[in-house]
Amino acid sequence: MFESLTDRFDGIFSRLRGKGRLSEADVDEVLREIRLALLEADVNLTVVKSLQGRIRERAVGEDLSQALNPALQVKKIVLEELTETLGGQTLRITYASKPPTVVLMAGLQGSGKTTNSAKLARWFRSQGRNPMLVGADLQRPAAVQQLRTLAERVGVPVYLAPDDVVASGTGDPVEVAQGAIAEARRLGRDVVIIDTAGRLAIDAELMEQVRRISDEVRPDFTFLVVDAMTGQDAVTVAENFHATLELDGVILTKLDGDARGGAALSVKEIVGRPIAFASTGEQLEDFDLFHPDRLAGRILGEGDLATLIEKAETAFEEEQAEEAAARLLDGTFTFDDFLDQMQAIKKMGPISGLMGMLPGVPKEVRDVEIEDHQIARIEAIIRSMTPGERTDPDLIDQSRRTRIARGSGTSSSDVSQLVAQFKQMRQMMQQMGGPKRGRKNKKGRKGKVKGRSGGRVTAKGPTPIDKAAFSLPSLEEMEAQLPGRGRGLDDLG
Repeated sequence: MFESLTDRFDGIFSRLRGKGRLSEADVDEVLREIRLALLEADVNLTVVKSLQGRIRERAVGEDLSQALNPALQVKKIVLEELTETLGGQTLRITYASKPPTVVLMAGLQGSGKTTNSAKLARWFRSQGRNPMLVGADLQRPAAVQQLRTLAERVGVPVYLAPDDVVASGTGDPVEVAQGAIAEARRLGRDVVIIDTAGRLAIDAELMEQVRRISDEVRPDFTFLVVDAMTGQDAVTVAENFHATLELDGVILTKLDGDARGGAALSVKEIVGRPIAFASTGEQLEDFDLFHPDRLAGRILGEGDLATLIEKAETAFEEEQAEEAAARLLDGTFTFDDFLDQMQAIKKMGPISGLMGMLPGVPKEVRDVEIEDHQIARIEAIIRSMTPGERTDPDLIDQSRRTRIARGSGTSSSDVSQLVAQFKQMRQMMQQMGGPKRGRKNKKGRKGKVKGRSGGRVTAKGPTPIDKAAFSLPSLEEMEAQLPGRGRGLDDLG
């Protein structure tokens, strides 16, 4: 969603890197380009003016003309002010002292309200909570059925009105919400998520119905689900709902879309309420707390190591990762290990999205589209090998390559290329692990190992290693390496 904005900022800061000193005129030129970039991204004009004014005040006040590295100084200021525009800090979810904690979901029809209610329930489950979904959208029977299906996938109970009431469309959503709260207390559910009805446009009936539910259940959190693809209309919708419901936050959907992203940059400053959660895909797991500093860093091309680490910790089993690392450095890494690592990486999301989280990745590399079928082709080649061939690629001769190519629907050259690249990778990683320790005879010379050249010289299985050397670092350790953390850009200036 923010690719074009990232490219514009890349161009702005690239031109700054060529300057030894910045005059006030240079600062004004930079601010003009930033203003144009934000307006092209469909950011609200009031937000653009406010952001531009804060950046100029700090840039001129810090006397950039005397800075040793003005480009880094300007980038640091823009990063901090952009983070503030996006909300400054991640919303902290607190829980009611007397359960259940009630969450009211509101929004227009088609914004993804029902789906994100299920995503939110799944998120609460990951936090160790016991949520329950409530179908208070009695205007559309299909919405009730959708919520029931999603609840089964997430693994949480759902409270619904009787089927005949839902079919008639005449039920009272306030009574459903009241009954759900009582049922949650009886079942010991500590979080209740109420999915309310939506409309194709804001109207008095919609607002009155949502207000009545809110007055009755007194929710701890009221979240508005808005579609980021609607641009400035999303900000207008948030303003109207906030006037009626006193929103606690916004859930922004379709952040993985190709819209210009102005809604994300505008909603906090215009509405006065933060973006609480962000939905970045169609899958139920594509949902998490919104981190303003991480998104600001990605927009400015600084990557998002913190999110990347969180995804890796979720996708990789720690012990399996340690064993694979040991085999990789020991030279016993096989195609089976490689296949396992590919499967784990796929769980982390699209490869292009992961590349965007790495800091310092050039635009040409970041924009490369890695299609799923390219990954599938590699998997097909590996799965067409015998267990022996996966363990020892040296066994693969011309006839075996032909058989593997036929089995995977590829060509012999594709098989040869993959095997050659795998061997090179294994050899390189083995060299990084250190030279092999040979046996010495009495004269101090290394003895020769009998058998064919290139055979295994180590025992099967991973070499005992210090597991701490391959354990994932903590988020605090990695966040200290992010811009603005620890030794920041000030120290580089």
